[in-house]
Amino acid sequence: MKMNKRKLVISISQALLGTGIAGLGMPGMALADDDIATVVVTAQSRSQSAQAVPIAMQILSAEQISKLAATNLSAINGYIPGLNVDGNQPTQPYYTLRGIGTSDFGIGTDSPVGVYVDGVYSGKTGGALMTFNDVQRVEVLKGPQGTLFGRNSAAGAISIITKEPTQAFEADINARLGNYGTKYFDGVINLPLGDQAALRFSAVGSKRDGWLTDAATGQKYKGDNDWGTRATLLFNAPAQTKVLLSWEHEFLNNKARPAISMITPAAPGALPSFPSDPATYVDPRKGPLYNDAVGNREAKKFDGVTLRIEKPFGWATFNSTTAYRHFNSVNREDEDGTNRIETYLDTANIENNTTWQQEFKLSGKNDMVDWLAGISYFSEKANQNSQVNTYTDSLNTLFNNVAGLPVYSLLDGAAQQFGLPVKLFGNSWQENMFNRGDNKAYAVYGDAIWHLTPKINLTTGIRFSRDEKEFSWYAPNRVSPGVDGALALFNQVGFFPGLVQAGAVSPEQAAMIQALMGNSQLVANAGATLAPYSTKRSWNDTSPRVLLDYHLTPDVMFYGSVSKGYQSGGYNTLQIGSKYDPEQVWNYEAGVKSNLRDYHLILNASVFSYKFTNLQSLSLVAGGNSVGVPAYQVVSSDQKANGFDLEARWQPMPALRMYLTTEYIDQKYKGYVANDGINLSNQPVGTPKWSAATGFDYTWHNVAGGHLNLTLQHAYTGPTRCNDDSVAQGACLSTPRFTVGSAMQRTDGRIGWSNENQSWGVSLFANNLFDKRYVYNVSNITASFGTPFASITAPRMVGIEFRASM
Repeated sequence: MKMNKRKLVISISQALLGTGIAGLGMPGMALADDDIATVVVTAQSRSQSAQAVPIAMQILSAEQISKLAATNLSAINGYIPGLNVDGNQPTQPYYTLRGIGTSDFGIGTDSPVGVYVDGVYSGKTGGALMTFNDVQRVEVLKGPQGTLFGRNSAAGAISIITKEPTQAFEADINARLGNYGTKYFDGVINLPLGDQAALRFSAVGSKRDGWLTDAATGQKYKGDNDWGTRATLLFNAPAQTKVLLSWEHEFLNNKARPAISMITPAAPGALPSFPSDPATYVDPRKGPLYNDAVGNREAKKFDGVTLRIEKPFGWATFNSTTAYRHFNSVNREDEDGTNRIETYLDTANIENNTTWQQEFKLSGKNDMVDWLAGISYFSEKANQNSQVNTYTDSLNTLFNNVAGLPVYSLLDGAAQQFGLPVKLFGNSWQENMFNRGDNKAYAVYGDAIWHLTPKINLTTGIRFSRDEKEFSWYAPNRVSPGVDGALALFNQVGFFPGLVQAGAVSPEQAAMIQALMGNSQLVANAGATLAPYSTKRSWNDTSPRVLLDYHLTPDVMFYGSVSKGYQSGGYNTLQIGSKYDPEQVWNYEAGVKSNLRDYHLILNASVFSYKFTNLQSLSLVAGGNSVGVPAYQVVSSDQKANGFDLEARWQPMPALRMYLTTEYIDQKYKGYVANDGINLSNQPVGTPKWSAATGFDYTWHNVAGGHLNLTLQHAYTGPTRCNDDSVAQGACLSTPRFTVGSAMQRTDGRIGWSNENQSWGVSLFANNLFDKRYVYNVSNITASFGTPFASITAPRMVGIEFRASM
């Protein structure tokens, strides 16, 4: 095909100038569709062409998921610029979109990035990072989506659409084998049940040995053991009524994320230097792994049932969605990165959660307006146990580092002088925080697309929300039978009065030592030791959106919007009596969507500006408990950002498809002073300014009686924008051997052959083809023990895939 290069350059320039920006920015990756302009989405609760939806969005197709060998949303991290999904802890994932997210693991807060599966809200913890199972597409919607999706989509929404049963028989199976003992399969069978019904059943399983090995025990870490099933029954009832009943189940059972130490292991009998010196840190990508958490495990059992009913009335269509979700999860992980009892610390998050959701929606359209209205109800009951486990040996190290008072060493020496048969070291010590949440949310909403002229549409929408949350904290005193026995013996023989009388300690010091031994030290529990402390709050909100779109031609649309996002207030699970006001964001956006058919080119771009009030985020606060150990607390801040997105998808010939997506964002704090007293006003929040993804897909036909396909994709995330608190939070760090917060790149490739009718095929794939490795986070939660640790990205993954269908 001969191309007029000058016309192409002019067309691209006009499309970009029409947006009022000069640069790159927006999403797009749907390489799997031959006519990418006709992809149908439900981003506005209506079936529309993606190019007709005046929202910055990116579509991830089922084929794209397969070509990346992706098992869940975290596996495609980097390929949707602006979206970050951290699945390092799959039962406690972390989502950010356009720099907005909440990393809190507690049940007292929600995420501003809503994850929905077939329209059902999936929460932010155990149900939010599900294995891809018979997925049709993923729609990532940027900017507030509260009017249609609900209160927990202030930053945006991720809508996962699964495949429905059809009246055609179908059977598909995929299997992968790869390095590190990788074994993966997924299979689907679709069975017509007469003329009015069909059943679709799918299953997926993933297993991997792990790519990190404990140097002392040989235990594998960063493995995978996850499987799930889904069954959906379609029944075409009388009067054109469609009924869909689905059940899904997932079970995960892995080793928890490893704590990879950055310090050189101390010699026997010695302790890590305190405070630790970054100049001496070893590279965690190369150093040995030592983890000794007793009962190390991350597991989840999830079940969900959804009933969807669609009934047309001629003038309108009625939809009902009824959903039940329940999961149990546990995550017990090492927090010190050593195998020494003198620095031992592990934490556990144990949770069970049950939700009910009911939504009724009525929609219709005519020549004047495309409208919908709905009501929804959401109920959640959640219980969480946040647990800290250590030993008296570790507490002795802690007391010495923080206060210069090695309590158990001093007492052990004194006890030996008095000839007391007491064991002060090697005693277990456990502290707990039990939380319970009972939440309800109600909403009424409406949305209308007014056709003002053949070329101009005005969209108006509004949602009225009410949230009611009841929350409780209960933190009984520490559990340490060995220490209780020692204290009983000391009291029986008058040990502490004897020390005072001998002049070894003052009365005040004796009282302090007894308090350090007898009371919780790691979890702040004042006010909730004998019984739960409960509170209840409610919030009301009105979230509107106004959107105007103008179709310059049938293939070029300009749009502008103003929308409000809302997230309900909440509570910090580890801070008794804490309360947080609701989050609110106002987003202003303008963009263009264009389909240059003569050149088989799609160009979409948008510019945006938002102001966020009371954004909840998790921060490590020094001295968060009685002995000065850093503790995670939810803090609120006001933020602002300006940025733009761009998406370019080009198919210069039938066999070749190419894409480029990128986002720029300048995100800063507004008038914010951190809990440690650092003034971060007008400093960057940390979100990288640039992120981008690019790739191509080429197919050779008539190769060995079939088709040969090559896909190569590359993702780039810019360096973290550091502020005065970034090092303390573990987001930035520069040492002689490695850097935290540097730019990250990833390249993925696949080459595959399929037979003429594509009923079977084989592929070779590689993720992180060039084996780029990064240290992307540092945890200072055990800095008071002298044992900070890091998290690192995965190495190269290669494998072979077999596919068959009928």
